[in-house]
Amino acid sequence: MTLGFNPLDAFSLQGQTAVVTGGGNGIGRAVATGLARSGAHVVVMDLDFSAAQFAVSEIMKEGLSAKAICVDVKDEVQVDQAMKQAYELHQRLDILINNAGIAIRKPTIELDLADWNRVLEVNLTGVFLCARSAARFMITQGSGAIVNTASIMGLSGGGLYPNISYQSTKGAIINLTRALAVEWAPHQIRVNAIAPTWVETDFIKPLLAQPDLIEKIKGLTPLGRLAKPEDMVGAFVFLCAPCSSMVTGHTLAVDGGFLAQ
Repeated sequence: MTLGFNPLDAFSLQGQTAVVTGGGNGIGRAVATGLARSGAHVVVMDLDFSAAQFAVSEIMKEGLSAKAICVDVKDEVQVDQAMKQAYELHQRLDILINNAGIAIRKPTIELDLADWNRVLEVNLTGVFLCARSAARFMITQGSGAIVNTASIMGLSGGGLYPNISYQSTKGAIINLTRALAVEWAPHQIRVNAIAPTWVETDFIKPLLAQPDLIEKIKGLTPLGRLAKPEDMVGAFVFLCAPCSSMVTGHTLAVDGGFLAQ
């Protein structure tokens, strides 16, 4: 970009291929829609294929480009096959949004090893597998942008309720983001992360059923509210687009000021 460039053009993703894991619902679905509206060919990947198909149908109603692929991010073979499918659609793979994730909220002494491993497999190993697979195509083309969904719980000890496996994986995602950013910078692949606050989706449905807890969360958030999925979209588009061409290895909190205190 040079002096005099149009700032709006710098947010365009026209013609790029963007993969969104966990794109069938919540943050992932909102981000997939936002990327499509910014000009990208969006590939919605989700273990819940019906959710992915519905998200794609809604995007296509707007005359935008989208395709659904069923994938379990814990499965190395499935991930590699899905990324190959995404690449072959337009012979490019420009953007990966690593958004698939789960939480098992239990006191640490009650959390069994199987549940611990399940959260690690989805939230950390899944991100590693998807990033590794996508980067193989990005390295060949000499460019790419990866944005990992972390959490404010990766930058905070929490304390409102126990969630040790989730907090541990999201903290790991933040340093994985830094490490991959440094490793892949010579290939012009940028790797960043978003750290959302509590977002009103089914992901926090058990918490939404506790009014006292929700009021406490709002009280701890300077902007005084929970986020909506749409509140996340601008930050993701920014980190994918040319306007952030010098940003890599960064974790951007979208948290209503929670971490600023």
